[in-house]
Amino acid sequence: MPRRKRQDEEVGPAAPAPRFTPAALDALLAEAGGLHGPEDVEPLFRALKRAVVERALGAELTHHLGYAPGAARPADQPNHRNGTTPKRVLTDDGDLDLAVPRDRAGTFAPQLVPKHARRLPGFDAKVLSLYARGMTVREIQGHLEELYAVAIAPDLVSTVTDAVVEEVTQWQQRPLDVVYPVVIFDALRVKIRDEGTVRNKAVYLALGIDRDGQKDVLGLWVEQTEGAKFWLRVLGELRGRGVEDVLIALVDGLTGFPDAVHAVYPEAQVHQCVVHLVRQSLVHVGWHERKAAAAQLRRIYHAPGEAAGLAALDALEASPLGQRLPAVAAGWRRHWAYVAPIFAVPLPVRRVLYTTNALESLHMQLRKVTKARGHFPTDAAAIKLLYLALRNVVAKWKLPAPEWRAAFPYFAVLFGERFTGDRAPADA
Repeated sequence: MPRRKRQDEEVGPAAPAPRFTPAALDALLAEAGGLHGPEDVEPLFRALKRAVVERALGAELTHHLGYAPGAARPADQPNHRNGTTPKRVLTDDGDLDLAVPRDRAGTFAPQLVPKHARRLPGFDAKVLSLYARGMTVREIQGHLEELYAVAIAPDLVSTVTDAVVEEVTQWQQRPLDVVYPVVIFDALRVKIRDEGTVRNKAVYLALGIDRDGQKDVLGLWVEQTEGAKFWLRVLGELRGRGVEDVLIALVDGLTGFPDAVHAVYPEAQVHQCVVHLVRQSLVHVGWHERKAAAAQLRRIYHAPGEAAGLAALDALEASPLGQRLPAVAAGWRRHWAYVAPIFAVPLPVRRVLYTTNALESLHMQLRKVTKARGHFPTDAAAIKLLYLALRNVVAKWKLPAPEWRAAFPYFAVLFGERFTGDRAPADA
């Protein structure tokens, strides 16, 4: 089938854009003072860009052949220049028509504009940036046509974004640190089409805090539902990638999760997310009582020690609210073994060890990207977008969070050589 002409293509041969020698470029810049507006500057910029790229390509060919244009060819060099080949490439500001130099032997492989490449890196980076911010393929196509008057096929956008798949695979398999003082586990719900039906699937994320206090997303995985069995698989994969010890695993209230953690990391200290417990407790409470109930619950996890925390829990159980809603206190007693460890540190440090808010904040940023999509056609499409969004978020994590650095002196006391790295952890 013949190629359909783009709207900006002429029926006949396109008029060649001017090519500039150094003297001509100087003359052109000298006349730039007569420009009156942005519409006059843009053609100059494009002409300069073309000239710079072509001059760089010419320099690459000179390096490849070993002699400059017009100079005598070395006796031991049978290869020589052989004119140019026209080539149109997409750049971050529209089409660019180039004359790519070639050699007689066909051995010249330019690096700036590689053979068979139809896009310069800036174009791909712009497409990925738009995609990572939640724009669909059709929206990106329309945006580029409106902004740069570049008509591109939707398949081209898919090709650019699909190039990230290999990068995602390498990221998922990269080696990790030997010890993580804290790893936060939680799952995000995303709508994905599966066997003709749109389902709410669980996207598992693990957020690690290293011994410098720096956050890092250790991986993401997609599964039908959130369950301890799949978390066990995630933990086993982390161990296989080099994580030999986890000091504190911060989890939600999922049944069987602590057992899954201890199966892979027997020495890990499991902390139940108090925020999840509070939410689960307030489900049983009417709207008019929630403020008072939240204040009673706060006395438990803000208590100065474990004994005071149990006393506050007893007081809640004996209160009119606790008598009327026994499930509230029962839920806290059921998870108390994973709440009690937080009382070993003072309240300012405790705040970062009893909540998964660090990961919840990351989830919020990911939801901003996914909410405009409705649903994803495949698991791979969801992972591709989430990875690109994560890449943008992680790039902003420049310095360690002060609250984690403040917690680490207590870690050195509580965990000793496991935290300092002076000994190998016990085998599972």
